[in-house]
Amino acid sequence: MPKAKKIYIILIILVSCMGCDQISKRIAKNSLQSAPVQTYLWETFRLQYAENSGAFLSLGSRLPKYIRTWLFTIISGGLLIALLFYIVYSRELDRSHIFALSLILGGGASNLLDRIVNDGRVIDFMNMGIGRLRTGIFNWADVVIMVGMGLIVVLNFTGRRKQQDESADMESYRTEGESRAPGGENS
Repeated sequence: MPKAKKIYIILIILVSCMGCDQISKRIAKNSLQSAPVQTYLWETFRLQYAENSGAFLSLGSRLPKYIRTWLFTIISGGLLIALLFYIVYSRELDRSHIFALSLILGGGASNLLDRIVNDGRVIDFMNMGIGRLRTGIFNWADVVIMVGMGLIVVLNFTGRRKQQDESADMESYRTEGESRAPGGENS
C-alpha cells in the first residue's frame, strides 16, 4: 500500500478515536464528576467518574510521580511514536493490520493526551460486570485499544490457520503428483 494512503487511513482512525474519546471524557467530567454512580441494565453497566494516575487497573498509581511521568508519559509516548513509524514504514502490513494497529495508536494517543493535560491522570468513567465480578473503570480509548488488540489476535490466528491450510493443500498436491508420476506408487 502506498505510504500516502497508509498515512491517510492512520489519520482518519487517529482523529476519530481521539475525538470520540476526548469528547466522551469531557462529557463524563462535566456530568459525572460530582454525581453518584449511575447504573444501567440491572447494574451490568455503570457510569462512574474516576481519575487514574496509574496504568491499566491503576497499576503503578502508587509509584512516585516522576516515575509515573517517565513510565506512562515519556516511555509510552516513545512507544506510540515507534508504533506510528512501524505502521507507516512496514511493507508487510495488510489493511486489516494497519486498521488494528491504528486503533491501538489512537487509543494510546488519546490517553497520552489525557496524561499531558491532566497532570498525569487519565479520566475513566465506564464499568461493567455482574454482581461483585466487575471490570476496572475504563474509558473509550481503552475500548479502542482492546478492540485493536483483539483484531490483531484474530487476524494472526486466522492468518496462521490459512497458512496451515495452504501448506496442507500444497503437501497433498505434491504427494498426489508423486503417486501419479512414472515410477510412483500407482505405476
